Amino acid sequence: MGAHTFYTRSSGENAKSGFQNAVEDAQYRHGHAGYTGTIAEKTSFTEIPPDEVGDTDPGEYASQLIRDQDPRIDSKWGPAGCIYLGDNTYLFFGWASA
Repeated sequence: MGAHTFYTRSSGENAKSGFQNAVEDAQYRHGHAGYTGTIAEKTSFTEIPPDEVGDTDPGEYASQLIRDQDPRIDSKWGPAGCIYLGDNTYLFFGWASA
């Protein structure tokens, strides 16, 4: 089995509820069987501090972390990355088993 990158936006009262919403939506859309290549495979996330992202476009920053193989998110079995976008919306990203 391989790995695919994923990017998904989700909203919630906080990052934890946004993550749960994103996982549930991906499971609904792609199934619960595993190896979907989506956030459905993730059980946790790591928040990237807003001051680290700075003025960089959040999607581009997420892509850069993936390209740089940042150890916080560089595993299909490890946590997803999470960047707060504002208005209770979050960008989740990373590698997932497929």
